[in-house]
Amino acid sequence: MADLPLVLLPGMMCDARLFAPQVAALSADREVRVLPIADHDTTAALARAVLDAAPHRFALGGLSMGGIVAMEVAALAPERIAGLCLMDTNPRAEAAEVAARREPQIERVRASHLRAVMRDEMKPNYLAPGPDRAAVLDLCMAMAESLGPDVFVRQSRALQTRADRRDTLRGLTVPSLVLCGRDDTLCPLHRHTEMADLLPDAELVVIDGAGHLPVLERPKATNAAVAAWLGRVGGRSSRGEDG
Repeated sequence: MADLPLVLLPGMMCDARLFAPQVAALSADREVRVLPIADHDTTAALARAVLDAAPHRFALGGLSMGGIVAMEVAALAPERIAGLCLMDTNPRAEAAEVAARREPQIERVRASHLRAVMRDEMKPNYLAPGPDRAAVLDLCMAMAESLGPDVFVRQSRALQTRADRRDTLRGLTVPSLVLCGRDDTLCPLHRHTEMADLLPDAELVVIDGAGHLPVLERPKATNAAVAAWLGRVGGRSSRGEDG
């Protein structure tokens, strides 16, 4: 029997390029799809769009906002998910003060200042120090500019109104991976410890030398952890090479 497909959901203002190292490392053994989360302004609508586009049964991974949408997918159709991978994300509803801080960002983006908002307020918080930091930041900016201001506004609204999904995690019994960069200040380690404790069958992996985007900052370590999780889900792959 063929390995189950892997569906990956990117973070806010990111596209499939976010997961390029994982696609390269894992797609020899299974189908790997990166699905967009850009066309709706609620996490429920985004999750329904993922389910419409995904295979009947699949392993599911998401980073940051992609993890938030992955938890929404798990709430809507747990029977379709064979395994869950949550990376650098948050299971809780958005705090009121964070939701409020999004409003001036939205207004600046609507006034044609997307690049400035990404440069000044968001991207500097993403990454740990390292030799590839500038290149990763440049890629993040390129992805954001490709998606554009309308996607920024829709995704901001979806994050503002998202549900608390801790109860969803408590009821999800599939093999799960909770992964984060040790230096992630946006979604810190204690959030991931919480998720790993909530999930009945979870492994917590902390990637040293990475911040919010270990998929790009430390791809070999991330690939190895994801491949090991896929082995628990039931796939044949146990490799983590970058090819």
